Amino acid sequence: MSKNIMIVGVGGQGTLLASKILGRAAMNAGHDVKVSEVHGMSQRGGSVVTYVRFGSEVYSPVICKGDADVILSFEMLEAARWLPHLKPGGVIVTSTQQINPMPVITGAAEYPDDILGDIRALGVDIRAYDAVKIAEEAGNARASNVALIGLAAEVLGFDIEVLREAVAACVPGKALDVNMKAFDMAAEIAKTGKGN
Repeated sequence: MSKNIMIVGVGGQGTLLASKILGRAAMNAGHDVKVSEVHGMSQRGGSVVTYVRFGSEVYSPVICKGDADVILSFEMLEAARWLPHLKPGGVIVTSTQQINPMPVITGAAEYPDDILGDIRALGVDIRAYDAVKIAEEAGNARASNVALIGLAAEVLGFDIEVLREAVAACVPGKALDVNMKAFDMAAEIAKTGKGN
């Protein structure tokens, strides 16, 4: 039995580092692990998705529609875009950050008014937090990707210390203190359930 985690966002948000951290955590926990490469427009602003699959035996890194246990979303519209990949009973943990895609920037489309409400109306368990604000309070908004991992810690399937060790192993030394602080603050906030 494998656990399937999708990490979705836009280029420049740190999805690749997040997938490395989760892959390292799964490996350290003794699982067979497959992590996909970044799929999509990885330059700043394009939609990006990576897959992390782990279990006793995992043969493919790809997660098909309806198979994701957890979707970790760095931006609300990306949560909606990848919703069909969530399995029944799965969980979405999303940052409330809003990044306008090109059709919205050019005026060809409008950013949806109530993405969270629309997703919840479908009966989906979506937990939304301001990961950027948490990272800023920790010292650097760029740590929002690690903050989001902390916010999702309870549903990712790892012991919290395994995740902390993976963050420490994957984040560059000069950025480690602020990222660890963001992770710890976020994990504490998730325990209280104080999201949107």
